[in-house]
Amino acid sequence: MPLNAHDKNSPVLYVFFGMIATGKSTLAQVWASHKQLRCYNSDWIRKEMAGINPAESRRESADSGIYTKEFSQKTYKTLLEKAEASLKQGDSVIVDASYQYANDRQDVRELAKDLNSQVYFILCQCPEAEMKRRMNLREKDPAAVSDGRWEIYLKQKKRFQAPDELSDSELIILDTQASLEELLKKLEKKLP
Repeated sequence: MPLNAHDKNSPVLYVFFGMIATGKSTLAQVWASHKQLRCYNSDWIRKEMAGINPAESRRESADSGIYTKEFSQKTYKTLLEKAEASLKQGDSVIVDASYQYANDRQDVRELAKDLNSQVYFILCQCPEAEMKRRMNLREKDPAAVSDGRWEIYLKQKKRFQAPDELSDSELIILDTQASLEELLKKLEKKLP
């Protein structure tokens, strides 16, 4: 059976991913609200696991503090566990994280396959100038959960593995410069 050839009633795992400040969290929240689904955000989970208020800024350099490789792996494991719990209850769910490594995306695909769930990866992209503008705005927002900054983006850009392993049926690429209304319409056309 092809990866996304499932019963129409099987739960769906939506993965909003991409680099810092591409709008993935904003879009994931809008989709969650639109579809009345739970949405698990990696920044929120990471800070919750560390006992930190999600809105508290952690201006640590990449690969240190709560952003070490080990802590990131724990964060992604927790995201999968939360998604698994929802899917096992028959509920569709959203995960929102960079998923910059193919092996992390493969873990998501295996979970969906094991639970006979559909999985869709929504890659959020926009030009660097727009990303930088968004990071500057976020820095002034006291409620921002993400600590993503330009220097962290530059490291992420070097590491980000193109999602070449994903099939056309499971990958949607969106330019997030469009309005949320337009993006929602595009998702409505392409997703169950």
